[in-house]
Amino acid sequence: MSSLAAATLRPLRIGMVGGGTVGGGVYDIIMGRLGGSSVDTTGQMVSSSTRRCVITKICVRDLAKPRSFHVDEDKTTLVSDVNSILDDDNIDIVVEVMGGTSLARTVVLEALKRGKSVVTANKALIAEHLDEIHAAVEQSGGNGVKFGYEAAVAGGIPIISTLQHCFAGDIINEIGGIINGTTNYMLGKMEDGADYDEVLKEAQDLGFAEADPTADVEGHDVRAKIAILAKLAFGTTVDVEEIPCSGISQISSVDFEYAKLLNCTIKLIGTAARLSQYGERDGDLSVYVAPKMIPTDHIMAAATGCGNAITVDSVNLGTSSYFGPGAGRFPTANSVVADLCRVASNNCPADPFPLRSTISIDNDYTSAFYIRIPFIDGLGIVRKVGEVAERHGVSVNSILQNAISDRMMADCVVTTEECKLSQVQALCAELENEEFARAPPLCMPLVTN
Repeated sequence: MSSLAAATLRPLRIGMVGGGTVGGGVYDIIMGRLGGSSVDTTGQMVSSSTRRCVITKICVRDLAKPRSFHVDEDKTTLVSDVNSILDDDNIDIVVEVMGGTSLARTVVLEALKRGKSVVTANKALIAEHLDEIHAAVEQSGGNGVKFGYEAAVAGGIPIISTLQHCFAGDIINEIGGIINGTTNYMLGKMEDGADYDEVLKEAQDLGFAEADPTADVEGHDVRAKIAILAKLAFGTTVDVEEIPCSGISQISSVDFEYAKLLNCTIKLIGTAARLSQYGERDGDLSVYVAPKMIPTDHIMAAATGCGNAITVDSVNLGTSSYFGPGAGRFPTANSVVADLCRVASNNCPADPFPLRSTISIDNDYTSAFYIRIPFIDGLGIVRKVGEVAERHGVSVNSILQNAISDRMMADCVVTTEECKLSQVQALCAELENEEFARAPPLCMPLVTN
């Protein structure tokens, strides 16, 4: 949009549903930089080609609750009924930052149906109702309706728009990464010697983890995000409930001891990759979430704290990498505002999911694996482990064992050659039933390159 056109158009009117941490960040940025002046509150010039925006209504649950941001009552009205936004013909765009998948689904679908563009940060909603939302956008697209969701994956990293625009002439073989800042923070602290319960409480005290941390620590948050990235990268809708998903709650300090022996660290990674038998990468699509044992010189190992990292392997570019803040008030709000600016300048893609494919899903992926076996010490255990591995067609690469200080609380580690996930799962299930087993074995993919 030209600067002249932007200057002559009335401001875009936004109704925002949700007034929490991210919503407050969005309000501060929009009203401070894009709310009606060519100069923001810090004196910095604002792009003249961006149409002005103003948040006219915010829907919140409790009108009396104190806000973490100042609401300009001359320009913005707080409401508690979402229909006051949906029914308002003067509102052009609905921003959904309330979370959840029930009322949020109604808000998004109704807004699209009524000809309002939508910007959301809700990865669980998109992953769970992706095809339904996509269909609603297509049905309303003739009216100029747009759907933006940059903030749904990786916080402040602009990975969504990158995949929508920058790989049009490329073919993606694999996309994956660290896309949950809470678990990355926790794993980093555990690597430094803290135990799981201790670091979980610390993450909760700092506001990184919710009171109920299940979505983060069991990998459900990553599962929703990798489903979205898989749709963008490969054009295939993946049922989130069918994605193999392992979190970090079973990882302990002993795993980091063995990681050090392997010159590795541990990261929770979502992966979507084309399978192949001979390296041609034209097979079925495999999508999964798992903690991975990765070499300390691997590019993913560089993501520390709450940071996120995403790598894309493609035919033209080889490996490209994207690092940045994966969560937080202003990083996430910045991605919401970026979508609003794209809608305001008519640069938001008409189709939010431009690829379509008929690639089949096969989540029985192939990898080398790390298997930690908790056992009560006795004779013949290594021999028995080898026999069980052979029975399931799993080739053992190495066996590691620290000195045993307590014969009733021992652990050893087996690393495998490449095999299928189902083979390792069957191996672990049989080992769990052996007399020497004191707990279920822990397995995770082992990255070897």
